[in-house]
Amino acid sequence: MLEKCEGIVLRTNDYGETNKIVTMLTREKGKRGAVARGAKKTNSRLSGVTQPFTHGYFLVQGGRGLGTMQQGETLDSMRHIREDLVKTAYAAYIVEMTDRTTEDGEGGAPLFELVRKSLVYINEGMDPAIVTNIFEMKMLAHVGLRPELSSCAVCGETEGRFGFSIRENGLICHRCFDKDPYYLPLSPAAIRLLRLFYFFDLDRLGSIDVKESTKKELRSAISMYYDEYAGLFLKSRRFLEQMERFENAFKKDEADD
Repeated sequence: MLEKCEGIVLRTNDYGETNKIVTMLTREKGKRGAVARGAKKTNSRLSGVTQPFTHGYFLVQGGRGLGTMQQGETLDSMRHIREDLVKTAYAAYIVEMTDRTTEDGEGGAPLFELVRKSLVYINEGMDPAIVTNIFEMKMLAHVGLRPELSSCAVCGETEGRFGFSIRENGLICHRCFDKDPYYLPLSPAAIRLLRLFYFFDLDRLGSIDVKESTKKELRSAISMYYDEYAGLFLKSRRFLEQMERFENAFKKDEADD
């Protein structure tokens, strides 16, 4: 049976000398894999459409399990991502997290749109760190995590100074700081953005200018939460951290000069 699906390439694995196994997130069938025969050959009609991050239509032969990709049509190659190391690093993190948190057959249109829009925003030049933070906050529900971000996780207050508590699974106000001596202090700007990223509609994303200090706060809070509750250890995450350390060292050297 031939099936046409709209998909995004999450990863590829070599299969023999000339073939690839392509793992896609599809709008219609969720995550699925297909063998793309001859796709490793540079002159193959499947070579371009099976590149990571590619958004396209795919014609797959087969029912359940691993099918065979017969044709592919590129809708968006995400060319600007592949031309830029920083964009590539963030996009790789997005697709790896999607792949690692989604079983075969899982996903569907909402997750597909979240991944597609995130990649499109990065490809179009929006701040990849902020787009990735938004993606991470939106993915919490997908991995079964629901931190309390609308009010204090302890007393329910909505006004006051807030910090982020791993122990209490969300924000805690200044009245409850003693409940978790290891809470992460956050600026009002970081608190506001955490809430915004979690609750707002990604379609409404406009230009966002975030200070470097606030970006560091967001990264710390989101990373700590995922480390504690999701237990994900992603190769792309380690590369991002190494890249961020290199960038910080480079900026420090420029400042010293």
